Amino acid sequence: MFFRKKAEMPTPDKALKGRPTAIPTAKQHFVNGRALKGPYPAGLEMAMFGFGCFWGAERKLWQLDEGIHVTAVGYAAGLTPNPTYEEVCSGQTGHNEVVLVVFDPGKISYETLLKTFWEAHDPTQGMRQGNDAGTQYRSGIYTYGEAQARAAAASKEAYGKVLAANGYAPITTEILPAPEFYFAEDYHQQYLAKVPHGYCGLGGTGLSCPIGTGVTAA
Repeated sequence: MFFRKKAEMPTPDKALKGRPTAIPTAKQHFVNGRALKGPYPAGLEMAMFGFGCFWGAERKLWQLDEGIHVTAVGYAAGLTPNPTYEEVCSGQTGHNEVVLVVFDPGKISYETLLKTFWEAHDPTQGMRQGNDAGTQYRSGIYTYGEAQARAAAASKEAYGKVLAANGYAPITTEILPAPEFYFAEDYHQQYLAKVPHGYCGLGGTGLSCPIGTGVTAA
């Protein structure tokens, strides 16, 4: 019963109420020292992804290094304003564990971020990723603008064909306009840089995503 509750999105009348103000978080990125909440330099863009426990997901993205200005973990695509980690884990907020990426499109493309996203996890598992089960571990791409939305949809179609050809079920990744991002608590930010041997449950399929290699979804 506990698993079933966590694997289903709460309805608005059942969701936790949350709070009107943001919970405290870090001021600086633990790895590069840049301001976590900005202000960010002009010309940078944002991207947002959810693909399992955000500890490992964030590390995959900050390790791209060139062109990544800052990464942050938080909660998004749910119902409860300014949730805490414990509230998200209850399954009663509807939020996903996500990573916000601020990047320089002149140094790294959005398609490269998408390729990293797809190859770092198994996007066919629904409300879970490996041993991590619940709504907060679902696969999601949250897009800023039409260009990102088109690129995300094209990458999903292209990778879906690769997965299907190798016996995988259909992709369950949700693609939505970027919702409000709530920064997670200080200790979650860049967690695997602070605790290098900490838990990471991410595991990809081992299959390459053709996005950004000249292959289109059509």
